[in-house]
This record gives sequence, structure tokens and C-alpha cells, in this order.
Amino acid sequence: MGKILIVDDSQFMRMTLSNIIRKLNHEVAAEAKTGKEAVQLYRFHRPDLVFMDITMPDMNGIEAIKMIKNEYPDAQIIICSAMAQQKIVMDAIEAGAKDFIVKPFEEMRIVDTIERHTM
Repeated sequence: MGKILIVDDSQFMRMTLSNIIRKLNHEVAAEAKTGKEAVQLYRFHRPDLVFMDITMPDMNGIEAIKMIKNEYPDAQIIICSAMAQQKIVMDAIEAGAKDFIVKPFEEMRIVDTIERHTM
């Protein structure tokens, strides 16, 4: 069972991801609405996996990934965003994201990603 941090400014997306994660018997370590919250909560909870949006207030997901990866190089961060332009995907991967899921997503895509990155 893995601890997972959900980072998205949309309460609906956080709830959707949280429901999927709990159905798989994983723990939702915490939920963040901003990139700054994500960095703070990562430091506190040290989750096994992070689902990170890109577009958020105060600090975007790519900046948050860079900060987390700088302190915790082994962090497993998955981008989950509606922004699927190639440059943004490449920026996220270069920042250290392990995978990229485009919203809206199929539940099985989340399930597969969790299984792949928490084993």
C-alpha cells in the first residue's frame, strides 16, 4: 500500500483521484491546491507517489516538481493535466516527472500508473 499526494487546484479532480486511490487500498497522504502546498506537504509526508497538476495558483506544477526533485531526487511525480502540448510535456519530464496523464482520463489509466510506480 502506497502513500499518495494529490496536487490540483480543482476540488473535483482531487476528489476523483482520491476515490480511485482509496478503491485500490492506497492511502491519500494529503491533498494540495497549490504548488507551494505541494512542496510543504511532500516534505512532511514523504509520499510514495504524487499526482501533480501543472496550472495552479502561486506556483505551477513544473516549478513544484523542480523544488521537490532538488530535495528528494527519488520522488515519483506524475503530471495529471489538461495541458498536453508537447513543450509542456517535455518541460515536465525534464523537471523530473515520471509520467504524464492527460485530463480527462480513464480511471484505468490512473490504476495502471499507480501500479507501475508503487511496486
